[in-house]
Amino acid sequence: MRRIVFALAVFLAATLFAQTPSEPSMLGFSPGNAAKERAIESQFDSSLKKDELRDWLKRLSARPHHLGSAYDKENAEFIASLFKSWGYDTNIEEFRVLFPTPKRRVVELIAPEKFTAKLVEPPVPGDATSGQQSEQLPTYNAYSIDGDVTGDLVYANYGIPADYEVLARNGVDVKGKIVITRYGGSWRGIKPKVAAEHGAIGCIIYSDPKDDGYGQGDVYPKGAYRNENGAQRGSVMDMPVHPGDPLTPGIGATVDAKRIDRKDADVITKIPVLPISYGDALPLLRALAGPVAPPEWRGALPITYHLGPGPSRVHLALEFNWNMVPAYDVIARMAGSQYPDEWVMRGNHHDAWVNGANDPLSGLVAELEEAKAIAELAKSGWRPKRTIQFAAWDGEEEGLIGSTEWAETHADELRAKGVVYINSDTNSRGFLDAGGSHTLEKLVTQVARDIPDPERNVSVLARMRAREATLAKNAEERKEAREHELIRLDALGSGSDYTPFLQHTGIAAMNIGYGGEGGGGSYHSVYDSFDHYTRFGDPNFDYGIAQAKTTGRLVLRLANADVLPFELTTFADTVGRYMDELTKLADNERRDIEDRNRLVRDRAYEIAADPTRTFISPIAEEAVPYLNFAPLQNAVAHLKRSAREFDRAAASAPADRQPAFDRALMRIEQSLLLPNGLPRRPWFRHQIYAPGFYTGYGVKTIPGVREAIEQKQWTDANAQIESVARVIDAYAAEVERAAK
Repeated sequence: MRRIVFALAVFLAATLFAQTPSEPSMLGFSPGNAAKERAIESQFDSSLKKDELRDWLKRLSARPHHLGSAYDKENAEFIASLFKSWGYDTNIEEFRVLFPTPKRRVVELIAPEKFTAKLVEPPVPGDATSGQQSEQLPTYNAYSIDGDVTGDLVYANYGIPADYEVLARNGVDVKGKIVITRYGGSWRGIKPKVAAEHGAIGCIIYSDPKDDGYGQGDVYPKGAYRNENGAQRGSVMDMPVHPGDPLTPGIGATVDAKRIDRKDADVITKIPVLPISYGDALPLLRALAGPVAPPEWRGALPITYHLGPGPSRVHLALEFNWNMVPAYDVIARMAGSQYPDEWVMRGNHHDAWVNGANDPLSGLVAELEEAKAIAELAKSGWRPKRTIQFAAWDGEEEGLIGSTEWAETHADELRAKGVVYINSDTNSRGFLDAGGSHTLEKLVTQVARDIPDPERNVSVLARMRAREATLAKNAEERKEAREHELIRLDALGSGSDYTPFLQHTGIAAMNIGYGGEGGGGSYHSVYDSFDHYTRFGDPNFDYGIAQAKTTGRLVLRLANADVLPFELTTFADTVGRYMDELTKLADNERRDIEDRNRLVRDRAYEIAADPTRTFISPIAEEAVPYLNFAPLQNAVAHLKRSAREFDRAAASAPADRQPAFDRALMRIEQSLLLPNGLPRRPWFRHQIYAPGFYTGYGVKTIPGVREAIEQKQWTDANAQIESVARVIDAYAAEVERAAK
């Protein structure tokens, strides 16, 4: 860390050059080099072609290409051939990973009547690939255990922890029962996890039409939304513990890697779980009795939603082929002319649950177009200052497998050479959606300012802000949307391939895409096809080009900048906002528990309940102690003060220390990692961003503290406050010493 000290002293002088009045500022570039960069970007734009996106999407989505399939390998080889033809140093890196596929799936209603679920997504008219049943993976959840169970059914809404509190108040115990939940509310893998913690013996997940079927719009093929036979495949690996191959946690799944026994893998579910369509779910739910579900639990099926248990009794039987299969990561590099050991990384996965036109190929073809256009620049004599690396990952759908295994295998090299990892996944018509490390907010804002929106005569930044203003809930939020200078990047949880880079190896990361207008009913189904996408997703590939322009500029500016375009003061302000949220969370929890305990003492719940229905009053909870936030508050104040001092001091610092400066900024994110990681999940090392233990994809900021408060672990909360404060203090101290 001491090498960071001197290097950071050049920050503002090297990055915030004065710009001519006629040109908007460009972080990391001198005025003259900013003008050259704009000329390069204009040339880059002129090479982008919609027809190539369409042709590649049709070719790559022509057949199912899940992990381990023949067409998965064929696609990887095709992608590699493109990169090679454009002049990139390209290789396919192979890993051997555990991937279960189903050999038996049974869902039967055995009482009070008989019904056997079809568990089939039939072909639909006008969708050329929906009938490829011999190659399609059936509807299932990967990394469910084998199991054959029979029990009364209980409806548990979205199956998150709070839903089980509602069940308990209604006298419903899921122990020994099979739980049925609807998709939504959390990542799917949380649902069997929480069900098992409450004693359930099986879990069924269905897609309610209220959430992505006819409750949202016309169903496929008439409209974009999920029809009665559509079901959402997906992994239920416990990724908040760790992503990647279940048998090689923390190390790359190379052929000769040491593997644990499957019985010892802690990310495989404890109970069997299967997804079904709402057509198959209807008879199961219709046969339920017991209390009527609360209003917010009711979907759009033509029934009265009951909680159970029973008389609906269900038989669930699952058996899998637990195979070891190859995962093929395509890696393509263009060496930097001045700083070849500084890597700007760009990735999107290529595997899909079935044909995957939207997820993931809509994002991948944009990446390919970026790579081709950058190669055209190179043919004209230009070279990037820093190395550009493109990746097409395999096995993302099953648990971020390809990216995680690659990052674990190359962890030491990544920590030494990684600058930024830029991720994308799905892409469609709509609005810019950007998340990432908050040191990158200014860079992303400047790029978004320069990209025209295909549907409106404004920048994508202006359209994004207009949407935020119209969706704002109050005047304060509208003022924020109108006046805040920078895009507020979403903090990254998990759900795509940025995870191993940001949260395990400490490489600053972004996740960039467009969407919101194309309809979402094809997700993880056989209907995520070329025909569906070109009707509803991005018919003219206008947003494919917008994506290529956006992520292409991010790659080019990071690769070409005089100095890396990171900005630390925004990060300091953001951490301060997170700390304020934590203090409010603790105060709100204290007040809420005090109020609930008062109601319990006054027997208010009991008195208010309908005496003709079962109702169990909650019991009094332990009072919330006053947590000692002082260490964290002092550390954040230190960080903010250091950032301000740094801004002032760096303005007069020498600008001839670029290599040292770059090395300092490349490693600054790594100082936010702890080797022992987070409580209960050491793989996740980042102390500011992590997926939630009970949300999966959804982020928890300052997660050690936040989750301890949410889970009412007050001793742990104080310990985590001190731990995170030490991390932030060390980060701030480096900045402060640099400023001096």
